[in-house]
Amino acid sequence: MDKTYIFGHKSPDTDTITSSLVMANLEKELGNDNAVACRLGNLNKETEYVLNYLGIDAPELIESVEDDANVILVDHNSPSESADNIENAKILKVVDHHKIAFETAYPLFVRSEPVGCTETILFKLYKENNVEVSKEIASLMLSAIISDTLLLKSPTTTEDDVKAVKELAEIAELDYEEYGLDMLKAGTDLSDFSIEEILSLDAKQIDFKDVKSIVNQVNTASIEEVLEMKADLEEGMNKIIEDENLDLFMLLITDIVNSNSQVIALGKSAELVEKAYDVKLEDNTVLLEGVVSRKKQVVPIMTENA
Repeated sequence: MDKTYIFGHKSPDTDTITSSLVMANLEKELGNDNAVACRLGNLNKETEYVLNYLGIDAPELIESVEDDANVILVDHNSPSESADNIENAKILKVVDHHKIAFETAYPLFVRSEPVGCTETILFKLYKENNVEVSKEIASLMLSAIISDTLLLKSPTTTEDDVKAVKELAEIAELDYEEYGLDMLKAGTDLSDFSIEEILSLDAKQIDFKDVKSIVNQVNTASIEEVLEMKADLEEGMNKIIEDENLDLFMLLITDIVNSNSQVIALGKSAELVEKAYDVKLEDNTVLLEGVVSRKKQVVPIMTENA
């Protein structure tokens, strides 16, 4: 039987990586022995911390899929964020918590819920299918929910996420607050990254109506430390703007401790940030107090004001 490739989006984060592993495990428990967890990019430091902590190997790295390959998409459904040649693959299932951005000519299983993390949905699927959640699987799920909700502080957090974290922490036998803070801090170390790598760590093309944009988000425990690289970051951002013919590049530097984001905005439409948040950019930057979620606090507000 042909393999079933399971993967999340490009520029993978902890939810994307863990969801591919967890979904592959669920598929095997349900009888699909050919399920293979994959990834479309390199691990970030937070995800490396999780896998090293649990002693789990990273999923197989792929860049594209062959024609008619069987695939399951987790933590994304947009073709632009997926594997190369995805349009010619056979999508069997989608499990995601983002807006729907795809269509097919055939029916398929889709589970999409407005929760903070894909793993919250997968936890429900394990329960619904009466599949036991092992300590290892619980730890993977827990790590992702902590990551996506910033330890349940993000406005994307729902009651389902809170409930899942508490149940999974018991199964995983982890103090989720202590473990979660260590995990999030591990992901904020940018010392080994080049400017180009920082600007692609969690970059997504998100067009605000006719404003062609990239929004990149990096987490930190010290905004000041990241701002020490501001000149180099701006140089790299301007190069991407030119290469990609962008109207706007937003770099969100998110403080995981104080739940704020410093934004650096460049491009001919940078004033959209000022309009959307009623702020004034000074030297291309401003602090957006309380803003930590790209999905809930950037995309809808920027789109509405575009």
